[in-house]
Amino acid sequence: MHWAYKIANELIEKYPNKETYVCASGISPSGSVHIGNFREIITTYFVVKALNNLGKKTRFIFSWDDFDRFRKVPNNLDPTYHDFIGKAYSNIPDPSGSHSTFAEHFEKEFENSLSELGIEVEFIYQSKEYKSGRYNVDIIHAIEKRKEIYDILMKFKTSVPNEQERNNFYPITLYCENCEKDDSSITKYNDESKVLEYTCRCGFSNQLSVEVANNIKLNWKIDWAMRWMKEDVVFEPGGRDHSSETGSYNVSKEIAKAIFDYDAPHYTPYEFIGIKGQNQKMSSSSGNLITPGELLQVYLPEVILFMFAKYKPIAAFNIGLDEDVIKNYSEFERYQSNYIDHSLHDLDICQSVEFAHIGKIDKKYPKFNHIASILPLVNYNVDLLKNIMANNEETYSSIEIEKISHKAEYWIKKYNPHKNIMINEKQAIEFYNSLSEEQQFWLKNLCDYLLNNEPQDQTELMKELYSICYHDDKKIMKANQKTFFKMIYQLVLNRTSGPPIPLLFQVVNKNQLINLLNLNES
Repeated sequence: MHWAYKIANELIEKYPNKETYVCASGISPSGSVHIGNFREIITTYFVVKALNNLGKKTRFIFSWDDFDRFRKVPNNLDPTYHDFIGKAYSNIPDPSGSHSTFAEHFEKEFENSLSELGIEVEFIYQSKEYKSGRYNVDIIHAIEKRKEIYDILMKFKTSVPNEQERNNFYPITLYCENCEKDDSSITKYNDESKVLEYTCRCGFSNQLSVEVANNIKLNWKIDWAMRWMKEDVVFEPGGRDHSSETGSYNVSKEIAKAIFDYDAPHYTPYEFIGIKGQNQKMSSSSGNLITPGELLQVYLPEVILFMFAKYKPIAAFNIGLDEDVIKNYSEFERYQSNYIDHSLHDLDICQSVEFAHIGKIDKKYPKFNHIASILPLVNYNVDLLKNIMANNEETYSSIEIEKISHKAEYWIKKYNPHKNIMINEKQAIEFYNSLSEEQQFWLKNLCDYLLNNEPQDQTELMKELYSICYHDDKKIMKANQKTFFKMIYQLVLNRTSGPPIPLLFQVVNKNQLINLLNLNES
């Protein structure tokens, strides 16, 4: 059984009478959301789909923690953004100028990717929720329970509790009304009037009624617990850093029960995802990342979803944009084909294929490796590619060919320029002269065949190639075939490998091909 169904069944067993299963995830828009962060939402998404498939009603929420403080300037931003450290993400200008705030810029970037992936979710913008006053009662409750919260927090720390620190502790972040930063200190709170007094490092001080305030936010571990209660959340995953014995989840779990009288939701930890070839953790601030939007430039949504679905959340894996792209496409294409013809019997993989599809499960695209092999040879002319594809047995729509072509072109030009194979403009005379008489004779026979025969199917062409270099000794025959193919690639492409020979002959003009292969006739 797929891991998402296991979690869904655990939820149904744990909450048998729930009318709606609220499943949550959330991220701070501190920069571009990367594929490591993406595991947060994709884990919840698969569990929601499993619940729906089991006949349960769900509410899938995603919280943008855009009322969190701006902590660090991403490497790709102007250094002047240091001036905004301490403000809420929703109170910082957009670096591109295309959105109203810093938060909105990165929120919309990620939301567009989710839309393309077919992930439908209810977005909750915490800046809006806090400023609306929705949580003010809960903030007051947390302030009044602040000493109990302090005691809980200290149980998970190595430092020794301090009575003075306990008396001065407040579980909130207060953004100054003057400078909008969180450099404020609360000096007094009146339990009856619900009014607090504060001073800010900028020199500003004021009295503030918490009942109507729109510039106060609960600190992270209290905020998380409060929102579980507020939204009636029954499932939320969390990263490995939140999942240790003293991590955020266990702290918030205790706060949820002791302070907000709510049992923490079912929890699944997930491992981090890495970038192939790098040992460091992905980070929005460092710029060391791959975004879902970047993956979508190379991969079909179905392939991305499948890559995440097939791994249990606790399994770490790396994503590369090198030759792994061909491997990942080929794996998905094979499993999808086997699923369609009912020859795929691994239940986990079957269900991963089902989770990966956002439309018809039998919708097939031309093979990525096939397209990536042809495109450079036709100078990325998609119309010419379509004509070549029309001669193949399998038929695809123009839209399907164009979609894969654009992804293959992007991948080759940005990540794999060595795949940018070009047909030789000049004859490889030096290489040809290095061949033995027998090998040159093979080429002459091949050219005679091409000259006197119309294009035939792949099987017929390969039979002819094998017959030209035939030898009774199977070992020698195998070596001859390998040598023959290398010769053809070298003379036509100036490299020792390339696309399948029948495909190559289909792409290159016959007269040009003969000119490149048989220099004795030049």
